[in-house]
Amino acid sequence: MKPSLRDKREARKRIRAKQQTKLNLTSLMDIFTILVFFLMVNSSDVQVLENTKAITMPKSVADQKPKETLVLQVSHASVLIGGRIIIDTDYVAKSKEDLIQPILKELNYQASKRPMLTEQEKQVGRAITIQGDHAIPYDILKKLMASAAKAGFRDIALAVSKKTSPNKSNSVAGG
Repeated sequence: MKPSLRDKREARKRIRAKQQTKLNLTSLMDIFTILVFFLMVNSSDVQVLENTKAITMPKSVADQKPKETLVLQVSHASVLIGGRIIIDTDYVAKSKEDLIQPILKELNYQASKRPMLTEQEKQVGRAITIQGDHAIPYDILKKLMASAAKAGFRDIALAVSKKTSPNKSNSVAGG
C-alpha cells in the first residue's frame, strides 16, 4: 500500500522532531564583541552625579573631572547627605551658629563608616562634593562648608554643570 500525503507529512514531522536544533554562535559572538568594545570606549571617562529636579546647578567651564565622593545636596527645601534628607534649608538659613549640628552628626556618622584614612586624606581631609542650587545664598553654603570641615571633610568640591566655553571667533575685537 502506498503511503498517503498525510502519512508522509507525519513522517517528516517525526524526523524534524528527532533532529537537534543547532545554534549559530558566530553572529552572536560578533555582536557581543562589538558591544564590549563600545562599552569599554564609552564608559572609561564618564562621571555623572545624580541630578534632581529640585536643584538647578550653576554653570561653569571647569575641566576638572569629579571624583566619586560623598554628595551633600542643597535644594530650596532641604539638605540631603548621601540621598537622605537631614534638615530643612530654612533651619540652616535661620541658624545663628556657623556649625549645623544635624549636618555635623550625619557627617561624623558617614566618616565612622570608613575610619581608615588614606595618606592623601590625612593631609587634605576627607572628600565631599556639595551639589547646590545656583540660587542658594552664600551664608547657607558657608555654614554647610564649616560643618563639613569640622567633621573632617576638608577636601570640598562644588558640583557644577559643564558649560561650553564661548567661541573666541565670535567675539568682536575693538579697535
